[in-house]
Amino acid sequence: MAVADKYEMVCGLEVHVELQTKTKIFCGCTTEFGGEQNTHVCPVCLGMPGALPVLNREVVNYAIKAGLALESEIAQFSKFDRKNYFYPDLSKNYQTSQFDLPICIKGGLEIEAEGEKKWIGITRAHMEEDAGKLVHSGETISTSNESSVDYNRAGVPLLEIVSEPDMRTIPEVLAYLEKLVQILEYTEVSDCRLEQGSVRFDVNVSLRPIGATSLGTRTETKNLNSFSSVRRCMEYEIARQARVLDAGENVVQETRTWDEGQGITLTLRSKEEAHDYRYFPEPDLAPLIIDREWVEKIRKTLPELPAARRTRLQALGLSAYDATVITQAKAMADFFDEALASYGDAKTLANWIMGDVTRLLNTNQCRVADSPISAKQLAELLALIDKGTLSGKIAKSVLEEMYSTGKDPSIIVKEKGLAQISDEGALLGIIDSVIAANPQSVEDYRAGKDRAIGFLVGQIMKATKGQANPGLVNQLLKEKLS
Repeated sequence: MAVADKYEMVCGLEVHVELQTKTKIFCGCTTEFGGEQNTHVCPVCLGMPGALPVLNREVVNYAIKAGLALESEIAQFSKFDRKNYFYPDLSKNYQTSQFDLPICIKGGLEIEAEGEKKWIGITRAHMEEDAGKLVHSGETISTSNESSVDYNRAGVPLLEIVSEPDMRTIPEVLAYLEKLVQILEYTEVSDCRLEQGSVRFDVNVSLRPIGATSLGTRTETKNLNSFSSVRRCMEYEIARQARVLDAGENVVQETRTWDEGQGITLTLRSKEEAHDYRYFPEPDLAPLIIDREWVEKIRKTLPELPAARRTRLQALGLSAYDATVITQAKAMADFFDEALASYGDAKTLANWIMGDVTRLLNTNQCRVADSPISAKQLAELLALIDKGTLSGKIAKSVLEEMYSTGKDPSIIVKEKGLAQISDEGALLGIIDSVIAANPQSVEDYRAGKDRAIGFLVGQIMKATKGQANPGLVNQLLKEKLS
């Protein structure tokens, strides 16, 4: 019997988002990714005795912005707390976080998975500082003999977004995460570089018998940083818990770690409850009072969010699919809009971006934001096609050259002599030569075999190295043959 026929999966997620500030949450150290280990640190983020924190106002601005985009209530009164636990990456032996009075309350987002729309509730979102990073001697903590600690990341501002346990399938989980990351990227509160750990997922999974209303015992797998890892982790953990329950045993509530290489989850530590952390108010930080004027000022900075952008693009003539692909990443949508300002045919523009431009970027493992082809250059290339200066086929080779050199298409066309031949006199001479060299194809066409003209057009295009205007070639050839 399949797992889905016997058990229902229940999932809630905790998503830790690094906010895109230049300095840390309580000190002036840089948040820049990388750098030599333990060089982006100071007495405050190392927790030295007597060093006092000062809250970074920009962190609060970003938290409010994210909360508004996720339809959350922004608390007028919130505070910071000390979350006490001992772990090597936490030099203070406590994390400054928010417990009972977070900055964002409630909220949620609508997802679509397997053809069904569903609202996923968000319980809360709170600000906190990141911990340091353990550098293991082995591939994972479970296979390492020793670990070092890099505190460069300690004190980097985080927003932890906690969902309700509303998800029942892996596609729902992935749809929620993808949409959440997309909204965070559009609001620019985070760079959302998953490969750099800017967004990390903690996945809480439990199983219960079909029809049951009470929740099963959950496990939490921490620090996943890709959608594929989330999917594989959940597939394994659901199957593992099902085997435990089928054997008549109880699932142990615990924190687990994901071993990417082996494709399995492993026990990390017993799962703590809130009282285990002995939370108490942070004595070195005053409570945070946020008036409505502050909130409304941030609300005015909210950008056009993905759903609204998709609607606008569909109004321009794009299909729902095209609009979804174009708006999947903010950088792609911005590229499209910038090109659209110079070239008004939205459908043609979308086809080129989703086709040849994306192919070039993927082949070269390049992000849209780093593309050597600018939006204005792409618009110029498409305008050259419309003017008849370039054929679509030649334009593709020009695009390749634009990617390699960064040059404007008009310059490439001039340097390489790629302008489309639209001079009737020049084309008529070539057409006469092709007709004379292919009497059988001419006879076939006049006998009603329309496919024969395709061969003749191909010969003309070959003779002009693809530079002949194909529409004009067809017109002139048919006139000659008739």
